[in-house]
Amino acid sequence: MKDDFRLPIDINFKMPKISKSVLQWVIIGIVAIVLLYGSVYQISPEEMGVILRFGKYSRTTEPGLHFKLPLGIETMTRVPVQRQLKLEFGFRTSKPGIQSEYISNAATQSESVMLTGDLNVVVTEWIVQYKIKDPYKFLFKMREATTTFRGMTEAVVRRIVGDNSVDEVITVGRARIANEAKDALQQLCDAYEIGIDVNQLIFQDVNPPDLVKPSFNDVNEALQEKERKINEAWSEYNREIPKATGEADQMLRASEGYATERVNNSLGDANRFTSIYREYAKAPAVTRKRLYLETLNEVLPKLTKKIIIDQSLKGVLPLLNLGEEVKK
Repeated sequence: MKDDFRLPIDINFKMPKISKSVLQWVIIGIVAIVLLYGSVYQISPEEMGVILRFGKYSRTTEPGLHFKLPLGIETMTRVPVQRQLKLEFGFRTSKPGIQSEYISNAATQSESVMLTGDLNVVVTEWIVQYKIKDPYKFLFKMREATTTFRGMTEAVVRRIVGDNSVDEVITVGRARIANEAKDALQQLCDAYEIGIDVNQLIFQDVNPPDLVKPSFNDVNEALQEKERKINEAWSEYNREIPKATGEADQMLRASEGYATERVNNSLGDANRFTSIYREYAKAPAVTRKRLYLETLNEVLPKLTKKIIIDQSLKGVLPLLNLGEEVKK
C-alpha cells in the first residue's frame, strides 16, 4: 500500500494587499504600452505607408520610423513602391529558382490562345514587370487594381497581336510588338490613373498550337532556307561585282595609260623627225652620214658574227658558211 503524499497547507495564509496607487500605476503602464505599441510603426526602404483616419485617406509616409493614432483611429497599409512586381500570362511559376518549374492549366491556356491579323492562331506566353509609382492611386482610384491591371494587359496584348501577321508575332516582329504593347499599356494605366509604372513586357514563348506545329515548322524551315539562299546569292553578288568593277577600272586605267604613252611617243617621234629634217635641209651629206653611223652603232652590237670584206671582192659566199647558219 502506497503512502499518501500531501503538501502542507497553511490555513492561515493571506494574500498580500496591493495599494490602489500601485494598481493605478500598473494599469497606466499597461495602457501606455498598448498605446505606444499601436502608435509606432516602421516603414522599410522599399515601401511606403498609406495612413487612413477613420477609413479616409490621411497621408502617405516615407520609409523610416513614424507615429499614428492608436486604437483603430488611424490604420496603415504598406505599399511596395520599390519592389519589382511581375504578372505571368499563359503559365504560372510553381517553384522559382535556378531551374524554375512552371505549370499550365485551363485558365492559363485560355489567356494564351490568340488570333493574329491574318486569321492564324498562336499560343503566347508573356510576363509584365511593373512598379507601383503612386500608392494613393493604386489603392483608391480603382478597385482591385492588380486584377484590373491583369485584364488591361491581356486586352492590350490581344489587340496588338491581332494587328500583326503570324510570322511577325512568332519571328521578326516579336520585339517590336512587345514594345508597342508596353507603350499602349502604359498609356492605358495613365488614362485610368491606376498608379502603375510598366517597366517591361517580354514575350517568353510564342508558338502555333500543338496540332499544327509540325506543318508550321516545315513552313518556317522552308522560309529559313529561302532566306539563306537569298543571303548566299547577295554574298556572292557582293563579292563578284566589286571584283569585276575593280578589274574593269584597272583595265580602263591601263588602256588610258597605254593610249597616253602611244600618243606621247608618237608626238616625240614626230618632233624628232622634224628636228632631223631641219638639220638635213641645212647639210644633207653630213646629216646622211651621221644617220648612217648612228644606225650602225645601234645595229652592230646586236650581231653575234661579223664579217668585213672589201667591196670589190668577188666570190665571197663560200667564206660566209651559210649552211652552218641554217643548221643553227
